[in-house]
Amino acid sequence: MTDLRHLSLGPLQDGARVIILGGGPAGVACGLRLRRRAEALGRRLTVTIIEGKDFTSESHYNQCIGVLSPPLPALLEEDLGIDFPYHLTRGEIREYVIHASRHQLRLPDEASPSIALRRVQFDSYMMEQARQRCVAIVPAQAMDLELHAQAVLVYTDSQPVEGDVVVGAFGLDEGTATLFARHTSYRQPEALSSVVTKYHPGDHAMAAFGPRIHAFLPAEAPIEFAAVTPKGNHLAINIAGRDVDAVRMRAFLKEGTVRAVLPNLDQAGQSDPHDLRFYKGRFPISQAKGYYGDRYVMVGDSAGLVRAFKGKGVTSAVQTGIRAADAMFDVGISRQAFEAGYHKANLDILRDLPYGHAMRLAVIVMARTGMMDAVIRAADQEPRLRRALLGAVSGHESYRQVWSDGLAPRSLAAVVRRLIIR
Repeated sequence: MTDLRHLSLGPLQDGARVIILGGGPAGVACGLRLRRRAEALGRRLTVTIIEGKDFTSESHYNQCIGVLSPPLPALLEEDLGIDFPYHLTRGEIREYVIHASRHQLRLPDEASPSIALRRVQFDSYMMEQARQRCVAIVPAQAMDLELHAQAVLVYTDSQPVEGDVVVGAFGLDEGTATLFARHTSYRQPEALSSVVTKYHPGDHAMAAFGPRIHAFLPAEAPIEFAAVTPKGNHLAINIAGRDVDAVRMRAFLKEGTVRAVLPNLDQAGQSDPHDLRFYKGRFPISQAKGYYGDRYVMVGDSAGLVRAFKGKGVTSAVQTGIRAADAMFDVGISRQAFEAGYHKANLDILRDLPYGHAMRLAVIVMARTGMMDAVIRAADQEPRLRRALLGAVSGHESYRQVWSDGLAPRSLAAVVRRLIIR
């Protein structure tokens, strides 16, 4: 590893200033980790998060479904020094049900249940933890930036902020991405669209629904996958694909298999006037280009360092935020430093991306051709194939492991038998 300690772009020293664009999990995790490392080393460090949203008012809707699972609690407690917000829990997810065109499969997950909560409340909690640890919060929108040899300057709609390095934690915000694309080689990752809505079926219906997520793999394009997730007093419903929109969501809600899962759907809006309002967002499915360089680095969705298909987005965001902070303290803030300290730290995510891409394409093909029904029927009898499906839908396993389980001889033999015996 190149020793960069003698350079101005070497490890963060006493009096350093870090600017973070975005107050979501990736940006706040980076800020908290920076403050913790600085305190441990006895160094003065100014960390400023620029975020235009007011999470405390809960006035905006986050398209993330908000299902959090291990190792996220350990990351918060051990690496960031904060408690996991169990008080925000809106229920545990202890089972997944996969729906193909004709068959379904129940996959219990009692060993490592996930936690459902509202993302905006989680983001508000994280931001408050940052404030308590002396991270400065600037409620503004970044308008432009300058990357100079000796410093970084971010212009906002309220005040300019100067620092030594800037961290991009802005998700897939196109406006902020354009600022970086104008001054660096950064290019946003590829993304799928998502349409999300919610529905309050009533307390009795929620109790009957139970602690499970229903995942759908439709046979017809453009929906690649969909899910219905319990969130305390309501159900969150999302569809994803390259060209999904409100029309596709309305059609999805009319399908028989979906209506069988959604209780009392015809009564939507009676208990909450906001029922079945649609919100649209995007999530990355590839690695961003040029996601680090001299005096800048991207984390979370901005870098595309997430599971290539779905799941564990918050966990990946927190992990990459922590790793970027460690790279700045241990190696430096130059392109070479981020290559050595940040890029290499994320090889676990990067090496799994090809397997995730392959999984996405395989699922699309199997769903469109009807093969997914044979896979589900086979998994009902073959434990290793069932483990592969649980690992894929829950996000507990790497896609490399999912492929290993799914392509095992016994798994393949079970699928072939089901294809022959219709």
